[in-house]
Amino acid sequence: MELNLSPKFAQKIFEGEGGTYYSWSSTEYELLKEAKVGGGRLLLQPRGFAFPHYADSNKIGYVLQGSGGVVGMVYPKASQEMVLKLKAGDIIPVPSRAISWWYNDGESELEILFVGETSKAYVPGEFTYFLLAGTLGILGGFSTEFNSRAYNLNNEEAESLAKSQAGVLLIKLREGQKMPQPCKNSTDKMVYDIDAASPDFHVRNAGSLTSLTEKRFPFIGEVGLSAILVKLVGNAMASPIYAADSSVGVIYVAKGSGRIQVVGINGASVLDTELKAGHLCVVPRFFVASTIADGEGMEYLSMITTTQPLFGEFIGETSVWGALSPQVLQASLNLTPEFEQVFRTKIKQSTILVPPQD
Repeated sequence: MELNLSPKFAQKIFEGEGGTYYSWSSTEYELLKEAKVGGGRLLLQPRGFAFPHYADSNKIGYVLQGSGGVVGMVYPKASQEMVLKLKAGDIIPVPSRAISWWYNDGESELEILFVGETSKAYVPGEFTYFLLAGTLGILGGFSTEFNSRAYNLNNEEAESLAKSQAGVLLIKLREGQKMPQPCKNSTDKMVYDIDAASPDFHVRNAGSLTSLTEKRFPFIGEVGLSAILVKLVGNAMASPIYAADSSVGVIYVAKGSGRIQVVGINGASVLDTELKAGHLCVVPRFFVASTIADGEGMEYLSMITTTQPLFGEFIGETSVWGALSPQVLQASLNLTPEFEQVFRTKIKQSTILVPPQD
């Protein structure tokens, strides 16, 4: 099976005064289509406003930068929207059935990464959006007759309703224009600050690993996904692991740079390359992956296509090597009893995050 796992940068899809939207193309990165996952990135300038829309895929949003983010969500049959506050480090699940709008109420850029699964998408490996407003909005697709009858308007009013907004995907609101204020209670239930959360693992001189599952954050169960935030100090390593539950991993490098190796079917090295900030990289089902940060360190978010991921580890107390009996380990790797014992001791002394070598 020939798979091109090389990480890719997003491509610019739309740019306007209010901001820019980027996406990863399944044509350019065919593994997205095969793995049924996708990604996009929204950059909003101050007062930038992304029109209300819904999509054909469940996803999570991860705020890369900014402190004045505001998002509104409306669920089918709901009588009013929920307005939430966003800042750098936040994760917000975005179910496909929810209508959402996004606004930058801050004085600096607001940047949000979106990653999700696309098993029900019109274009496998990509998100398709259905806009409510603007030149690509659903109102413009209906005739004046249909709009006038549906909304109980005269023809002139229906024409104005459908065509007054000349923006396409996102716009910049005029200075002083008011937008709804976030609700703290709703934000606490629907937004999770993974950057400030207590890590699952923190290794001195190596870094930290923080997982976000349905058990820790119930709302993420709405999208059937989970996330892991890895922060590596300079030259530290995230040791080899694989998803034992057949889930797919999508890695996005938020800061720094490093290197990744992935081993696939028949022990083949399927990827050995650099990772840079802005790269998206897909790790297929059951493949084993490991990363090493460059001297400046590296931070990346990994989206997993299940709510309760289960990983096989090769290092540490729960190492699969360490669980095998001495006889099986010696026979499998053709080791002497003495070297098998050295190997087993080294495994137990190591951790999933490995400090730089002296």
